[in-house]
Amino acid sequence: MRIQGDFYQLLKEQGYQFGASAVAGEGRDFMTATTILAFKYRDGVLVAGDRRATAGNMVMYDRTDKVLEIDRHSVMAIAGVPATAYEMVRVLEHSFKYYRRTQLQELSFEGKLRAVSKLLKDNVPAALAGTGAVVPVFAGYDFQQEAAKIYFYDILGAEFEGVEYAVSGSGSPTIRGILHYLNTWGGRPLAASTEEEAAIQALRLLTSAAEFDSATGGVNRETNLYPIIKVITQDGVRVMPNDQLKRLFESEVVRHV
Repeated sequence: MRIQGDFYQLLKEQGYQFGASAVAGEGRDFMTATTILAFKYRDGVLVAGDRRATAGNMVMYDRTDKVLEIDRHSVMAIAGVPATAYEMVRVLEHSFKYYRRTQLQELSFEGKLRAVSKLLKDNVPAALAGTGAVVPVFAGYDFQQEAAKIYFYDILGAEFEGVEYAVSGSGSPTIRGILHYLNTWGGRPLAASTEEEAAIQALRLLTSAAEFDSATGGVNRETNLYPIIKVITQDGVRVMPNDQLKRLFESEVVRHV
């Protein structure tokens, strides 16, 4: 008897194929999205991403949302091919909803991690063909452990817990080094930061990444364009508004440049 509640398995039984190999696209420049980061702060987890999507050396779009809500208490930040990542998020969103409605309870945090890994593993042919690689960061609130958690993945679906922080995308080498420095010698751990302090660090980190990585978009104050920053606490996912980011950027980032 088939266990109820697995929406992804239901899709496969209906003939849905995810991540089919696309050798025909070999040699073409596909749109990719970078850069994303997540780290713990005092009340939960902050997840942020710049807005730029590129194809080769071309800037294709500067208003990409790379931090996508899956349910009330979890998000997936995406680095890689947006088309594949958005499809993954849609499958996960409906899978979690299907489980909730059929089992009359939320899917466990461990179950959510397995679901992300399963999609990435089934996407391996497209990832290896170079047409559908996604290297996400998954963050959410684990009610069983009563803690916010961060996990990052490789393109094959292996998962790793980012105990304090995780980064992905072309700007990640710059950010990873700064995060390590801040968390080790910054006076106090990142996890002790307030929400505003965490947001200031995220803005500074993405601005630093944009300085050294052309695929990472910076802040454009003329068009009121700022990174996407979302926080996850026991109360759920919340988006930090542009007005707040603008105030923090002008007072704590530009002022110190």
